[in-house]
Amino acid sequence: MKKEWKRRELSILVLYAIAFYTFIVRRSLQLSHDHEAKLYGLRPGWLLPPCLNDVSDAQWRNFRGNLPILTVVFGISTALANFLRAFLCLKAKGMSIVWLVISLVYLSYLHGACTVFILSIASVNFLLVKIFARTTYFSFLLWVFNIFFLLCNRVYEGYSFATFGQRWAYLDNFRGTFRWHICFNFVILRMISFGYDYHWAHLDTRFDQKRHMQRCNICKSGKTCYQFLQERSGPNDNFSFNIYLSYLVYAPLYIAGPIISFNAYVSQLDMPQNNYAARDVSLYGLRWILSFLLIELLTHLFHYNAFAISGLWKLLSPVDIFIIGYGVLNFMWLKFYLIWRYFRFWSLVCGIEAPENMPKCINNCYNLENFWKNWHASYNKWLVRYMYIPLGGTHRKLLNIWVIFTFVAVWHDLEWKLLSWAWLTCLFFIPEMMVKSVANGLQAESTFGEFLFRELSAVAGAVTITCLMVANLVGYVIGPSGINWLISQFLTKKGLPVLGSMFITFYVGTKLMFHIDDAKKKKH
Repeated sequence: MKKEWKRRELSILVLYAIAFYTFIVRRSLQLSHDHEAKLYGLRPGWLLPPCLNDVSDAQWRNFRGNLPILTVVFGISTALANFLRAFLCLKAKGMSIVWLVISLVYLSYLHGACTVFILSIASVNFLLVKIFARTTYFSFLLWVFNIFFLLCNRVYEGYSFATFGQRWAYLDNFRGTFRWHICFNFVILRMISFGYDYHWAHLDTRFDQKRHMQRCNICKSGKTCYQFLQERSGPNDNFSFNIYLSYLVYAPLYIAGPIISFNAYVSQLDMPQNNYAARDVSLYGLRWILSFLLIELLTHLFHYNAFAISGLWKLLSPVDIFIIGYGVLNFMWLKFYLIWRYFRFWSLVCGIEAPENMPKCINNCYNLENFWKNWHASYNKWLVRYMYIPLGGTHRKLLNIWVIFTFVAVWHDLEWKLLSWAWLTCLFFIPEMMVKSVANGLQAESTFGEFLFRELSAVAGAVTITCLMVANLVGYVIGPSGINWLISQFLTKKGLPVLGSMFITFYVGTKLMFHIDDAKKKKH
């Protein structure tokens, strides 16, 4: 009876989803066609020639425009590094020199004379770690030093050589093609990772490898999981200046990540990853090409981001505002998915596996904790290891999320809308955490109890998805000043039915996710 009901429920949910996406696609095509002349950032398309291509997003436009030269660098650097590793039988020490030379040439093209700023700050950080790593106040010093430069780099916009004397002013004409202080945010995460991994290597907290191997399904299968690579400290020689610098500027992951810990990097520098065979890496690359064609199709047909950039969506009806907002978030997910997977693919071909940044689709997350574990997942792992656990972990969870999300906002940029996004996310986290703690203490003993618990969870999921949409739109599109406008649009006679329909749709979506989770559990 229970299985029969679930099967019928799934059929109804799938039919609703088909109807929903049919409406979304048709209305999106209509909106893009009707307002095409008023939208900013549209260029002649190549995939579907009559259609204009939406390249209004600066980040995607820059990545897409530089893809040919980036791919040439990818090919040359990979061929050279892999040839030298195989021909000279190089291990960590030798490969660190190879990658340091390749990466410094790469940085010279990207940042020109500004590369000296990166090397100078990195060198001082190395000395700080080596001198103070065994002291009780090391964590405080490490964080103060790195946050100081994180803020200064942004405030002074990468500094000017002229401020250090007129004789150096001519170097301001050789600043490269890419702002160094933007990329340096990732370097700061790596400097902190190196500091903590070196600090913990000298403490008595030893990683129990034998116990981990017995419990971890990945390691038992003959592969090596990321936790094992991250927790296992190597010999003291691994913490040399050459290896440290090669880690900070490792070309495949330098611009955008994914973020990898120092221990995990140096382990694979010594012994290349064995989780992906050559066939798996090739299929990974093929999947990326197909995903690239998908975003090209999306931006040719639907101009979601152009509506946001142009500000035109503020003139639309509540239902159209929802469609554009939903479309922008899906475009953002696919954009980051492609950027991060490109650089991860490059690193994989070079023998170093970084964590997957987007392991789950944005439309398959119904709670905040799950969403943040699967959106920029490598950053989440970094935050857990180097911030959340040192701050006290689950014992101070409610306090920790405020500190961590504030840091995340500042790390991205010094903007009020990002701080608003961070603090809104924290506010939405509190009720979810409270509900979870209550739910964990309750057990559904009857069929009706189980049904009721599932329905309440679906309602909670719908609320969470709504909160996530609001927080991300505030953080990345409309800003804090747009909150009142957004609320005013939906608390009207036209807006309330849309709000109700939105909630029902998210409820249906959450129920579909439950069915997907159930299918995965059966499979395993």
